[in-house]
Amino acid sequence: MNGNRKGVKLAMAILFSVGLTACSATFTNHGYVPPDDELAAILPGIDDRASVEDTIGRPSASGIVGEDTWFYVASRQRHYLYNAPEVTERQIVAISFDQRGTVENIRELGLEDGQVVNFSRRVTETNIQEVTFLRQLFSNFGRINIGDALGN
Repeated sequence: MNGNRKGVKLAMAILFSVGLTACSATFTNHGYVPPDDELAAILPGIDDRASVEDTIGRPSASGIVGEDTWFYVASRQRHYLYNAPEVTERQIVAISFDQRGTVENIRELGLEDGQVVNFSRRVTETNIQEVTFLRQLFSNFGRINIGDALGN
């Protein structure tokens, strides 16, 4: 009977510890920002796109209109139970180039420098009707050629 009690206590302790770990937050990291010593090697007015690419690599994002700014972005998100992920840290390095392709400026930004951007949903209007599966199926009955289906 004493062994049974120890088993129950052990099971309860395991259940309690699993319950506690289920409530703890998990973190995920996304993106890449070059280290400070590599950024220090890039000199505005001297380096160009090719030398920046050789030193720290190409970014995953560049300017929206053109290639005049390269963005290196890293973020850390906290996931907690059923809540939406929350960005807890964000680093952005923006390297801008002049018209000759020479480095003009290097800016480092953090989460506190960000602004919430409201996206507007733009949908292209079409004249295509919403066709259900059954409508597609029945509309094809008149187009079936039995000779083609049998391989004759």
